Amino acid sequence: MGTNGSTMLEPFDALRQSLPPLDPSAVSSAASCALPARYEAVRSAREFARRTLADWDVPERFDDICLVVSELVTNALRHALPADTPYDQDPPVRLHLMRWASRVVCAVRDPSNDSPVAGDGEDVVDDFSAESGRGLFLVDSFSDSWGWHPLAGALSGKVVWALFRL
Repeated sequence: MGTNGSTMLEPFDALRQSLPPLDPSAVSSAASCALPARYEAVRSAREFARRTLADWDVPERFDDICLVVSELVTNALRHALPADTPYDQDPPVRLHLMRWASRVVCAVRDPSNDSPVAGDGEDVVDDFSAESGRGLFLVDSFSDSWGWHPLAGALSGKVVWALFRL
C-alpha cells in the first residue's frame, strides 16, 4: 500500500501536494509523451512506459509502474476531459516519467482543475468484479506514494503523480 498515510475513505484533498522532495538536478533521465483524447491513448501510454523503463533498465517495478500509468491516464481521459473534447484537438493529456538514482515518478497532466475523486473504498473492497472505481485504489496500492497539485502560471489543470522506490 502507498505510504501517503491516507485511507480510501479520507478526502483526497489531503493528498494535494507537490511532488515529493526530490532534487530536480539529480534527475538522471526524463521522458514524456502527449496523449490524444481517445481511449486508445491508454495503450499508447503503457507502451511508452514499457519502452522507457526498458531503456532505463528498471525491471524491479516494471509491472507496478505500467499498471499505475494505465490507471492515471484512464482517469485523466475519463474524468478530466469535457465530454465534447474533439479528437483532433492538441493532445490534452501528457505523461511524464522521471528517474532518479533510486526512484521513478510518473506524472499525468490533464486540463481539469478538479481534484482526483476515488470511489467509495468500501465499494471497491465489496465488489471486485466492478469495471470502474478502483483506479486510485490501485494507484495507492501499487505505488510508494502519490498525490496531485494544480498547475501554476499560464497552464490550467493539474498533475497527478505516483512515486516508486527502486
